[in-house]
Amino acid sequence: MFKKETYIERRSALKKAVGSGVLLFFGNEECGMNYEDNTYEFRQDSSFLYYFGLPYAGLTAVIDIDNDCDIIFGDELTIDQIVWMGTLPTLAEQAEQAGVTKTLPCNLCVKFLQTAMINGQHIHFLPPYRAEHREKLACWLGFPPSKYGGSEAFIKAVVAQRNHKSAEEIAEIERACNITADMHIEAMRFLQPGMKEYQVAAKIQEVAYSAGARLSFPTIATINGQTLHNHYHGNTAREGGMMLIDAGAELDNGYCGDMSSTFPVGKKFSAQQKTIYDIQVASHLAAVAALKPGVPFEKIYDLSAQVICEGMKSLGMMHGDMAAAVQAGAHALFFPCGLGHMMGLDVHDMENLGEVWVGYDGKPKSTQFGRKSLRLARHLEEGFVLTIEPGIYFIPELIDLWAAEKRFAEFINYDEVKKFKTFGGIRNEEDYLITATGARRLGKKIPLITDEVEALR
Repeated sequence: MFKKETYIERRSALKKAVGSGVLLFFGNEECGMNYEDNTYEFRQDSSFLYYFGLPYAGLTAVIDIDNDCDIIFGDELTIDQIVWMGTLPTLAEQAEQAGVTKTLPCNLCVKFLQTAMINGQHIHFLPPYRAEHREKLACWLGFPPSKYGGSEAFIKAVVAQRNHKSAEEIAEIERACNITADMHIEAMRFLQPGMKEYQVAAKIQEVAYSAGARLSFPTIATINGQTLHNHYHGNTAREGGMMLIDAGAELDNGYCGDMSSTFPVGKKFSAQQKTIYDIQVASHLAAVAALKPGVPFEKIYDLSAQVICEGMKSLGMMHGDMAAAVQAGAHALFFPCGLGHMMGLDVHDMENLGEVWVGYDGKPKSTQFGRKSLRLARHLEEGFVLTIEPGIYFIPELIDLWAAEKRFAEFINYDEVKKFKTFGGIRNEEDYLITATGARRLGKKIPLITDEVEALR
C-alpha cells in the first residue's frame, strides 16, 4: 500500500468529480476452483485497490459524497478462520491504513444503501464483472440485469483518475516491468530444441515468483504464434521454429507489466524468419517514435499497419497504395489485432469499465475487422502508460477464407501469401510512459533486433 494520504486524496478528487450520491465499491470475495475451500489465488478489485488499497477479501466500501463520509464494511475473523488461515489486522486497523475512520459489519451495508435510496440519494456503482457483484446488486438493491451497466458519471471519473499515473504508481509499474523483462530474458536463455512449451512457461513463472511477484495474466508460451492468445503449452519446440512469449509480472499491490518476445528455437533465425521479423520490428519502432502527447493513438496504429503493409509489398504479398489498403482494412490479414492498451493496476487497465471510456474517451469504436480490436484510439496524454505490440501473423484459416472470397484482391496477392501459410506469427511488446515531450520505455530492455536476439540465444 501507499501512504494513507494517497488514498484520502484520491477519494477527495473522486467526490469532486462525481458531485453527489453514494459511490459503491465491491471488494472481491474468495472464489472456489472446484470446491469451496480450494480457492483461486485471491485478487482484489482494482478500483477498490486504487481508492482504498486493502488487499483483503470480503470487504465493501462506500463514499457518501453528500455527507462527506467514507465507510468500510467487513467482518472480523472467527476463531475457526484464524485456526485455518491465520490472523489479519482488525477491520479498524485495515481501514486506518486507507485513512478511513468509520467501519461497520457487513450486514449493515444493505441497510445503509437502502436508507440512502429512501432518502433520495443516487447509488453509483461500476460495471460488475463477477457473479457475486451482480448477485449483490440484485439482492441488496433490487437492480435487474438490464441496469448492470454502471453509473456513467462514476465510470468517467474513475477513468479520468486512473488513466493518469502518479510518480509513485510509475515507480511500481516500472518495478513490475523490470521483473517482466527478466522473465523474458531468462526464457530466451533457457529454451533448447526438444523442450516442451510448459518447461518454458514454468521457467517464466519461477522468475516471477522468485522476485516476489506473480503472473499478471496466464502466460502465452507457444510455437504457434499465429494464434493470438494461445495458452496451450503441450507442444515440443523444434529446431527451425520460433517461440512466442507473452507474459507479465504483477506485484503484490496489483501493478503490472506486460511484454512479448519472439525468438528462434535454435541459435539463429532462418532467412525467411528474419525477413518477416525485421518488418515487425520496423513497425514497432515506428510506433514508438511517434508516441507523444496530443497524438491520436489510432494514427499510430495506422502508421504501424502501413509499415507492415509496405514490408509485405516489398515481398510481393501486397500491391497498390498501402495507405489506402490500411484504411480499407486489408492489413488485418497480417495484423488482425490492436497496437496496444492501457496498463496499470490491470494488465488491460480498467477493461471492465469499458473500452469506449478507457481507450476511446466516449467515442464509438470501429466495426472493421482488425481495427475493431484496437483497445486504444484516443489522443495520448502525459501520464498514460500503455503497451506497444504490433504483430505479423499468418493464420491459415483466415488466409484461406479471404482468398476464397477474393477479399481485398486489389491489395493482396494470395499466391504469394499462401507460401507463408505455415510461417506462424511474430509479436514483440514493450511498455511505455507518455511524458511531456514524448515517451519513455518502462523496465529493462528485452533484446529486440535480430542481432540482439541471436546474441542472447
